Amino acid sequence: QVQLVESGGGLVQAGGSLRLSCTASGRTFSSNAMGWFRQAPGKEREFVASISWNGGITYYADSVKGRFTISRDNARNTMYLQMDSLKLEDTAVYYCAARLPAGWISHHIEEYYYWGQGTQVTVSS
Repeated sequence: QVQLVESGGGLVQAGGSLRLSCTASGRTFSSNAMGWFRQAPGKEREFVASISWNGGITYYADSVKGRFTISRDNARNTMYLQMDSLKLEDTAVYYCAARLPAGWISHHIEEYYYWGQGTQVTVSS
């Protein structure tokens, strides 16, 4: 069974940092572009960042550019999202996702096939 499992969420003060992890099981994702998305209460799920299969290319939403860093370790079948300078508006459930093999990095939610269950990030003042 293929699973993506997020971890690392929690409560942090504005200006603080968190590091999310997404660990895959059931198959290797070393050939898949992957991404992070988030969904705040009452809002649609939105793109945060994506990374190519080898980590060589990354892409960020304007709202997180310069504050968040996406990376991956294919040997560990794990993707990360380092979140710095967190703001109140970063509060959301964060989801990791993977495209089917050979797919390019994308910010389009409909192009992702595998999804994790999400991890809550709450930024307080």
